[in-house]
Amino acid sequence: MLSISASRTLKALATVAFAAIAGLVSAQPVTLKVSAIPDESPTELVRKFKPLGAYLEKRLSARVEFVPVTDYPAAVEALVGGKVDMVWYGGFTFVQARIRSNNGVIPLVQREEDEKFRSVFITRADSGIGALSDLKGKTFTFGSPSSTSGHLMPRSFLMQAKIDPDKDFRQLAYSGAHDATIAAVAGGKVQAGALNISVWEKFVNEKRVDPTQVKVFYTTPPYYDYNWTVRSGLDPRLRDDIAKAFLELSPATVEGKEILDLQRATRFVPTRAENYASIEAAARAAGLLK
Repeated sequence: MLSISASRTLKALATVAFAAIAGLVSAQPVTLKVSAIPDESPTELVRKFKPLGAYLEKRLSARVEFVPVTDYPAAVEALVGGKVDMVWYGGFTFVQARIRSNNGVIPLVQREEDEKFRSVFITRADSGIGALSDLKGKTFTFGSPSSTSGHLMPRSFLMQAKIDPDKDFRQLAYSGAHDATIAAVAGGKVQAGALNISVWEKFVNEKRVDPTQVKVFYTTPPYYDYNWTVRSGLDPRLRDDIAKAFLELSPATVEGKEILDLQRATRFVPTRAENYASIEAAARAAGLLK
């Protein structure tokens, strides 16, 4: 028969163990909620995420839910406010989320392509535009105001070329997304626009735009861009499992190839907040961060 002191010790240990288990359960969400900046149409985002979500569910033994957002700022607020656990960000939206959360978000992985990402400037082939200097006095569209590859970096390179988008264009618009920028230029709504090189190449490869009718006249130097970012309060073990799942995606498997192709990636690699220092500097120089 246990003594009173031994019984109390066992109860105390049981309480500690129960608290530890409860802490682990609360740290790991029953459902991993994932979102993405709406840089393409809602249907395309869902199509791209479906096999990735199924893969993560299998690897994490947890339900994975895609939570769409209306615009780029909403993607920032969703993670900062704890409404989702992980978001596919562009470099600029990651910087915004890091600042808004006081370093409360952690970038996990990026595509290998995102280490040297680029933007393209496009125009109709018959526009007479052949260089950045030809854009003065023309109509022009960026993508979303919060887009790295559709606004921030193209704006930065324009300013380096002594072109002030707010003063030197006859009309400046924001299409909201990369595919919408292509449509605006192809349809003649504007004379030129800037967008993500990956989306441009996808449209050309899928024959959704005719490069003999709409041409690239300038490609930017490379910069860091997209990444998968999680909230810092996510259980570290789950965070590590998510990163490992991405890093182990391989084009050598049927599943891996499908996911990587949809994500327009050769593979995923680790990333860190310091990679986006130049993005933050460009945003501050352009007056887009206060």
